Amino acid sequence: MTPVRNPRSLLTAAVLGLALLVAACGRGGVDERPPEPGDTAVARVDGHAVWASDVKREAVAQGLIGEGEPLDVSSDLFRRVLDEVIDQKLLAAEAIERKLDKDPVAQRRLAAARERILGDMLVEGMVEKAVTEDNIRGLYGEQQKLTKQSEEIRARQILVPTQAEAESVKKLLATGASFDALAMERSKDEATRFKGGDLDYFTVDIMPEPYAAALKDAKKGDLVGPFAITGGWVVMRVEDKRQEAPMSLEEARPQIVRFLTYDQVRDLLEKLRGGAKVEMLVGKGQDIPGAPQEPASAPPGGGDAAPSSDLDNAPPASAPAQNSAQKK
Repeated sequence: MTPVRNPRSLLTAAVLGLALLVAACGRGGVDERPPEPGDTAVARVDGHAVWASDVKREAVAQGLIGEGEPLDVSSDLFRRVLDEVIDQKLLAAEAIERKLDKDPVAQRRLAAARERILGDMLVEGMVEKAVTEDNIRGLYGEQQKLTKQSEEIRARQILVPTQAEAESVKKLLATGASFDALAMERSKDEATRFKGGDLDYFTVDIMPEPYAAALKDAKKGDLVGPFAITGGWVVMRVEDKRQEAPMSLEEARPQIVRFLTYDQVRDLLEKLRGGAKVEMLVGKGQDIPGAPQEPASAPPGGGDAAPSSDLDNAPPASAPAQNSAQKK
């Protein structure tokens, strides 16, 4: 039994399917040649082929797979999306049978669907040319030149309620007492007491200010503190110091691809808007106090170079991630 689909998604899909069917009818029939090299027919609906690429495109549109990812024709996902594509074609064919494609409202929606498809195809073609391995590696190289590598510290801590108790703990450590044993016995920090107080590697910029001040000039092996923080007093021992490892190309790749994609779309839209006569016939709405502000459509600045600030101003996830709270 075919599962029931979401009515809203079916309606949207039917509009797109209707647009394609109307276009096919305008050509005097459906072209049975594979639309892509190596494509295969996976079903027929009233004699018309459904291609594997149709199913894959629908899966991408629904966010079930990423662009360029494979979709095995024998998988359950492929079969489920195939059923949905068949439903789309049946709904669209029935709509044409009822002459809904002649309705003025339908014509406007079909035109909007056509514009959206053509716009997507234009962007996809431009992005394919811009997001090349050379461009990805080039931008990664620029980022590495501009990125400052911070110093990472690995330290242990013992958190106690009072300064006097912290001083006592420091004296015991200075005379050779086990940090692990004292952390287990005395520390009030539940997150680290059973790990010997180990905080792992971190950079001081992500720590509360008292930690940054106390560790500023500390060297490997130093006992630091006691110093006050919210919740008590801390004694630390610096276990190691090292330079932060740079982000690898593969770690940065998804963010760089998003940035290059966004950069192309932004530049294209700026060019198109600059050459078009666009008249806004509605006034700008009044800001409501306390309402969230709409983000700018593009980051400020530009140019051929891609400094760190450009990536930081790109949309979410368009710049290499900042330091994590802990690095191993």
